[in-house]
Amino acid sequence: MHLSGLLSLHTLWVTVSSSMQHYASEYGHYDVCKTLMKSDEGIVWEYMACQPESRDMTKYLKVRLEPPESTCGEPPEIFCAMGNPYMCNNECDANTPELAHPTDLMFDIEGRNPSTFWQSITWKNYPTPLHVNITLSWNKTIELTDNIAITFESGRPEQMILEKSLDYGRTWQPYQFYAADCLDAFRMEPKSVKDLTHRTVLDIICTEEYSTGYAAHAKTLSFEIKDRFAVFAGPRLHNMASLYSQLDTTKNLRDFFTVTDVRIRLLKPATGATFVDEQNLARYFYAISDIKIHGRCKCNLHANNCNFDNNKLSCECEHNTTGPDCGRCKKNYQGRQWSPGSYLTIPKGTANICIPSISSMGTNVCDNELLRCQNGGICHNNVRCQCLAAYTGILCEKLKCEKESGGCGSKSNHGARSQSSLLTLTALLALTGLFKI
Repeated sequence: MHLSGLLSLHTLWVTVSSSMQHYASEYGHYDVCKTLMKSDEGIVWEYMACQPESRDMTKYLKVRLEPPESTCGEPPEIFCAMGNPYMCNNECDANTPELAHPTDLMFDIEGRNPSTFWQSITWKNYPTPLHVNITLSWNKTIELTDNIAITFESGRPEQMILEKSLDYGRTWQPYQFYAADCLDAFRMEPKSVKDLTHRTVLDIICTEEYSTGYAAHAKTLSFEIKDRFAVFAGPRLHNMASLYSQLDTTKNLRDFFTVTDVRIRLLKPATGATFVDEQNLARYFYAISDIKIHGRCKCNLHANNCNFDNNKLSCECEHNTTGPDCGRCKKNYQGRQWSPGSYLTIPKGTANICIPSISSMGTNVCDNELLRCQNGGICHNNVRCQCLAAYTGILCEKLKCEKESGGCGSKSNHGARSQSSLLTLTALLALTGLFKI
């Protein structure tokens, strides 16, 4: 390709990259991992922090119930209508498709009439508690980017706990408590996420606003991710740069929004009254028509794509990293300890790329610790040397006058060139261990 054509392509690439980076700075997507830049050495890659776009994560999860026989229909049973708890002529039968309510109906397309939903067995064993755990697993670390919304076709539960795991379900910690009476259920004072501040943003709270009984207009229960984002980014999330800065600098903040699994612990169904009507236990059960969870694969800011192959999510790693979360350096790229990317400096972030191991280092690679940039040059992103005005070359080892017509004729320039050659030889000897600096 002619030089003019290459430069035209470069100009187009930079224009597109600049517009995408403007988009990233406004919305915080960081969806460009690298861009071509012109330098003294030619056209080279400039690396940036990057991450996949947010998407509907319910498409990739697996669901598990505890106990497994919690779904209604085996054996068939009668339950009461949700709008009229005294009309008890509805049937749940797992062997009849139009009467079955399996777990996959929590994630199907909404908008059908009548609506589709998962349903539990009724509270026929009262006063034994009707406890059901719904575990959602991705077998992959993901970062939540929007509110978790659970829509109940029955009344919203009077007691519930939302939990998270960061280690694929081996250990669990609460995300939020929900109750009609927080003091009675969990011995916690009721709070709202909107009451949280910079200092308390990671607090685990109990809220009463989502635990009413039967109500046609009040079916959804939320875990408010965006309200916690708003503590840093403002009420309309207009200052995402502030949020990303906090994610880099506030301990445990990034982990708070990171999960491998989410567990919904249903502890008490809606009763709509002070006491349970033991003569009509078929009116008490759980039913969920929809669960919404938006997030992105956690790739440690080293990938902008996440693939779903063989029923498994994995990051398409850049920056010489590898692993399902881009959590380690590739073989022969372990010249320094692996590190996640950084949102700082905003809007492009810092890639913290993995660099070649000493044994595999080639030209166009620099490392200030090995003193490879010469004549005052500065190593940029451990990829290339940024040289002082008078110097050029991969390691800033050449005087620019050497490239000009006439060359470097003066004695001073000749001395500088000799010194440059000596520094190059010294650095190479240091790499081989034959000379200690």
